[in-house]
Amino acid sequence: MKVLFMASAIFLGGISLAHSQQNCGDKTNQTDMNICAGQAYSKADGELNSVYKQIAGRLKGDPDTAKLLVAAQKAWIGFRDAECNFSSSTVQGGTAYPFISNSCLYNKTRSRIQELKLYLKCTDGDMDCPVPAK
Repeated sequence: MKVLFMASAIFLGGISLAHSQQNCGDKTNQTDMNICAGQAYSKADGELNSVYKQIAGRLKGDPDTAKLLVAAQKAWIGFRDAECNFSSSTVQGGTAYPFISNSCLYNKTRSRIQELKLYLKCTDGDMDCPVPAK
């Protein structure tokens, strides 16, 4: 069981390292990697907030659906945070923790941005899309 746990940690660490190499350039020390991952997540979070506000703006005339959006986003944030806490738990307290945690937060946030952007592409009469067309 311990071997499986360690193999999973190494695999997840490899995914995060690939993220670092792709998005954090040639950072070679842990401090720079941690800073870079934190900045990448912060930027993604800003974009998420922007997309969310666009959707909320389109729902101003529909308070019931707007409440559902708020509930969905709160639930998603809870999931994202819990999932990233879990997936980075093997390095909690270590120097790599900020990098691993922020990389997870970044990846989950980028996925959510793409999901929300689909709502902004709704067309008139699109019955499976709760966001009115622009």
